[in-house]
Amino acid sequence: MAKISKDDFVNGFVPHHNHGSVDYTGVTDGHVHQCLDVTSPPIRHEQGHVHYTEGYVVFEDGHTHQYKAYSGPAIPVGNGMHVHYYDFYTTESDGHRHHVRGVDQPAPGNR
Repeated sequence: MAKISKDDFVNGFVPHHNHGSVDYTGVTDGHVHQCLDVTSPPIRHEQGHVHYTEGYVVFEDGHTHQYKAYSGPAIPVGNGMHVHYYDFYTTESDGHRHHVRGVDQPAPGNR
């Protein structure tokens, strides 16, 4: 079986891939947190596949937050690559929580 790297363009589904992302939370209580993330391998779903992720946002303003979330289904972006949309809230800490939404980094496979 041929090896597939993160930069290879592939038609179809690529098992065992994951996605990374670097994003920021929404502004709440006058500050944001950076969110550095790597997803789980794909989870089969009726609309193709999704990814699970959990972790902590970067420490800021004297506190941190946790999150646990699933992505949306794969979105083909051309050239045999796809991304996933995510939209979730962190846990509450220091009397507030943050909204996180965006798109992760492309991975091989167009579905």
